[in-house]
Amino acid sequence: MLTGGPLDVLTGDYLAELTMLILGRDRMKDPSRGYARTFLRQLEEGLGLARERGVALVANAGGLNPAGLADAVRELADRVGVPARVAHVEGDDLRARGGWGEGVLTANAYLGGGGIAACLRAGADVVVTGRVTDAALVGGAAAAHFGWAEDDLDALAGAVVAGHVLECGAQATGGNYALFAREGVDVRRPGFPLAEIRRDGSSVVTKHPGTGGAVTVGTVTAQLLYETDRPRYAGPDVTARLDTVRLAPDGPDRVRIEGVRGEAPPPTLKVGLTRLGGHRNEVVFVLTGLDVAAKAALVREQMEAHFAAAPEGRPREVRWTLARTDRVDADVQEEASALLRLVVRDPDEARVGRGVSGAAVELALASYPGFHVTAPPGKGAPYGVFEAAYVPAGDVPHTAVLPDGRREEVPAPRRTREPAELPEPPLPEPYVSRGRTRRAPLGALVGARSGDKGGSANIGVWVPDGARAEEVWRLLVHELTADRLRALLPEVADLPVTRYVLPNLRALNFRLDGVLGEGVAAQARFDPQGKALGEWLRARHVEIPEELL
Repeated sequence: MLTGGPLDVLTGDYLAELTMLILGRDRMKDPSRGYARTFLRQLEEGLGLARERGVALVANAGGLNPAGLADAVRELADRVGVPARVAHVEGDDLRARGGWGEGVLTANAYLGGGGIAACLRAGADVVVTGRVTDAALVGGAAAAHFGWAEDDLDALAGAVVAGHVLECGAQATGGNYALFAREGVDVRRPGFPLAEIRRDGSSVVTKHPGTGGAVTVGTVTAQLLYETDRPRYAGPDVTARLDTVRLAPDGPDRVRIEGVRGEAPPPTLKVGLTRLGGHRNEVVFVLTGLDVAAKAALVREQMEAHFAAAPEGRPREVRWTLARTDRVDADVQEEASALLRLVVRDPDEARVGRGVSGAAVELALASYPGFHVTAPPGKGAPYGVFEAAYVPAGDVPHTAVLPDGRREEVPAPRRTREPAELPEPPLPEPYVSRGRTRRAPLGALVGARSGDKGGSANIGVWVPDGARAEEVWRLLVHELTADRLRALLPEVADLPVTRYVLPNLRALNFRLDGVLGEGVAAQARFDPQGKALGEWLRARHVEIPEELL
């Protein structure tokens, strides 16, 4: 990014929900840690280049210890002989406040970009933060550059949208893109995206010349829908109205984002809490060939007998899932095999440790024919839980520690009460087929992207540009309801599913509450972060009018 073309600010997003748990455990071992050490390794070769080119660096790599990382950056700058003015943002760590319940490792409020803007206005070359929203890295830099005030809501909202598009790197330039094969996008080595942000908050998403991947309306739409749900995308600085976003091509590998409306932020800040949920172990039995159901029943009965007799007691949670990955008359052994997965959880490590995996392996000569497992027996491991809480924004300090050491308190923006949900927009006329239908994958018509939101997940579904796009949209918006999605994805049939309509993007966004259990660290399902839920949905077969295929 530093060598490929001009930049004013280079941002880095290091803090996923799972990362906070990892950093919390890191801090338990050594209180001086708690930040992303990879950032320092990257600065070894990048700091001099950034200073030479006048590029400011803004990253949330400070994690749980932004002051510690800022000191480490200063030491590194002295060691490599590159003078750099370093600042940091703090105030997000609320663990000391208490009241979060037992076993909390981390409790961090999601701050906005005000502290970042203050540091940059004070001349910082490097700004490191703790837990800020991912989009705040870009929003804070833009606010510093253009001098936006807290009531420049549309401009702030536009920058938040640009930041959201950039936050997952190459996901905006063809990485993880559902339609890469259909559209011929070369994603072997996609470049990273950048945003040219204008004073009014509109922007153009592009990438450096000569880098791989692609920037198209489709790739930007996919990332825009990622890990969002409601049309109101609420943040600490502004609420961005995703239902007002307009995307348009602006030349090769250039997509213009405009029309974003902003509203005042809500009165509360989200606080991400992580805690150790207990211990977990897993055994995957491979069932090959004939009588798969009988083989699964046999090993399940044998293991259940072990749990009943175990002196340490039965694990609190015992979950069995059978994935019928086998096919009839397979000419490859792996394709003749199904997977029976046993997952156990308990607060007591002894109930899920060697006793479980040892009992499984002891069946190797006394169970179903062809017995084997996918991995050697393990002793189990602790797992984490993520949950969200909300606190009044005025109760959370937001402090910019400037390059000269001065501390500047960042005032909270004026806020409004939580607004009522927006009414569903008017829908177009339903599409009426002119002929026969054919069963085909839903993905023949649409793209999708999914991701985790704590214990919930979202699936964004959109209609790509094309000659029949409006007709496909009329079909999709009337046919793919929340109930229809539950029917297509039986694993969520009993869960709350909410649908949101985004006509400007020809997109639907679904929130699936509780599908990920207690969050990614708990590994509640085969796809613990819900990253492939969208691809599963696209692979489901539905009746489609032949003229649209």
